[in-house]
Amino acid sequence: MNGSYPPLAVKVWGEFACFTRPEMKAERVSYSVMTPSAARGVLEAIFWKPAFRWQVREIWVLNEIRWFSIRRNEVNARASPQAARRWAKEGGGYRAGDDRAQRHALVLRDVAYLIRAEIRLHPGETADVAKFRDQFRRRVREGRCFNQPYLGCREFSAFFAEPTGQERPIDRSEDLGLMLWDLDYNPDGSGTPRFFHAHLDRGVLRIPLEGD
Repeated sequence: MNGSYPPLAVKVWGEFACFTRPEMKAERVSYSVMTPSAARGVLEAIFWKPAFRWQVREIWVLNEIRWFSIRRNEVNARASPQAARRWAKEGGGYRAGDDRAQRHALVLRDVAYLIRAEIRLHPGETADVAKFRDQFRRRVREGRCFNQPYLGCREFSAFFAEPTGQERPIDRSEDLGLMLWDLDYNPDGSGTPRFFHAHLDRGVLRIPLEGD
């Protein structure tokens, strides 16, 4: 049932985007194209149910790839629930000003994409996929979302709308090399990255299915 429907589509765009390459530690450097995990994050921000997962099939690059270099203030440490509970019990807290570092970031600017994806029911689920598809289309049409979608980093908000049917990918083809596909989360909360060999074909990044 999952594969009997054509992919759903949504257009997303924004002023800036940063789909960070995981091999870059000290500085943020974006992939030149939106990653599948970032596209799935946009879809889940618009519509998500525990009965299914999103399978991204294609990402169309609608605007020419443009780069922008910025410096940003970031904190070095990551907040944890354990630290918050300790501060609540023993006093203390976190001062961002004492843990701040200035880092360079190479990001994308004036981006626009068309995401094509399928709703894949989890094993054992018998929900009506057509109902979920209608709900997604309605939410996109009305501009509703569970939380504001973003383009790689939370400060880079994404806008979204129904495709008009006039969208066309850019005329650019290139080998993108290994690209982050997704993260497999471990019981301790850490993530193990998975990659795939990405190729932009006349502005279209096609995402293989699991096991392809």
